[in-house]
Amino acid sequence: MPRLPALFDLTRLPPAWAELIDPAAPWTALARMDALLAGVPDRLDGEVHPSAVIEGRVWLEAGASIGPYAYVQGPAWIMAGAQVGHAAMLRPGVLLGPGAKVGHASEAKHAIVLGGAHVAHFNYVGDAIVGHDVNLGAGVKLANLRVMPGGVSVGGVATGLRKLGAIVGDGVSIGCNAVLAPGTVIGRGTIVYDGATVRGVVPAGRIVKLRPVLEMVERVDRDAGGAAAGGAATGGAAADG
Repeated sequence: MPRLPALFDLTRLPPAWAELIDPAAPWTALARMDALLAGVPDRLDGEVHPSAVIEGRVWLEAGASIGPYAYVQGPAWIMAGAQVGHAAMLRPGVLLGPGAKVGHASEAKHAIVLGGAHVAHFNYVGDAIVGHDVNLGAGVKLANLRVMPGGVSVGGVATGLRKLGAIVGDGVSIGCNAVLAPGTVIGRGTIVYDGATVRGVVPAGRIVKLRPVLEMVERVDRDAGGAAAGGAATGGAAADG
């Protein structure tokens, strides 16, 4: 097995989920989740907006909510205090921990989202595990399928899975429009800056930065005939290249 950074405070897991995550091979939690969801009741004890659509077996605990125009396909277990927001989509196989949120236009599929995590706006979380109190900025994607054929590896070790997204440790913050490649592991408390594309195993307590080179040139406005504003002809250098 690969040497992975510390990822989750297992003492914070709900009692029914206590055996869910193996720290040495956390991706195996997804198979355990399937077995766990097979036994959940079909009960809607929380608040469901009239415009929401629910299909399949869904346990919505008291104090949880499903918002306007959300679409939830069971099996799913949505714990007390969790929220499925406006136009969000839960595809089959989702655990939402206490106080977790899948917000506007975000999609989660075959995923575990632990307590207090925010999958807030325009996110995709596929075949992934999102730790306690994680924040995904707008547009963050946890990709789950390799572009090239073959299974997903974690830290160089084959998982035997064709689909596996990121495994994101507790307290991680990921900036807008970042993308985590399949099988990426992010250690606890790490910050990933906006726009970064991350793969591999990132230790705990790091800052991952993307620093693209910005180029600034002088603006030259042209009229319909190609001359610079004011009637003067311009040379060969263009400002809009």
